Amino acid sequence: MTFPTFTLQLPDWVNELIADPQQCYPTAQNRMELAIDLARRNVETGTGGPFGAAVFELESGRLVAPGINLVIPAGCSAAHAEIVALTLAQQQTGCYRLGMDEGRFELVSSTEPCAMCLGAIPWSGVVRLTCGARDEDARRIGFDEGAKPAQWIFKLEQRGIEVVRDVCRKEATAVLRQYREQGGEIYNGGAQRS
Repeated sequence: MTFPTFTLQLPDWVNELIADPQQCYPTAQNRMELAIDLARRNVETGTGGPFGAAVFELESGRLVAPGINLVIPAGCSAAHAEIVALTLAQQQTGCYRLGMDEGRFELVSSTEPCAMCLGAIPWSGVVRLTCGARDEDARRIGFDEGAKPAQWIFKLEQRGIEVVRDVCRKEATAVLRQYREQGGEIYNGGAQRS
């Protein structure tokens, strides 16, 4: 028996959206706007769920890797935007732990991480997590974000990972609502198959 291979591939529109991959995003708002644009375009093109993320060099604001939710097209429950962005950033830098050789990195996510993505963050090597929409915003449209510790922010900060919340929250939440209003599939462990 031959087992299949697994490849994460971003849709072509990502390269169109990010015309200059060397562009710098100097502020938290600039970085979040990109993550939200990724989420919105993913919804509008039907290429995945309403979540976008990106990894940046913290000091320069240089984009290292974008990520979008690819759960449905990849047929993989682990293909969340944060996991995709972290995986591509690690491939881009050639290191399984960002910042191991040099530099400090930030993960920017259009929505606070679910339980799975939260678990990946400490191992990724990022030193800052910046979030747009909150966990409750995703739950409000039907996503099951999993069992996260009540003090997850404090626990990340204990590990040296700064957490910044509510950056462009209104805009990020609007993408979640847009997905639900367009009839987007709510794919998670708690979802019922039709």
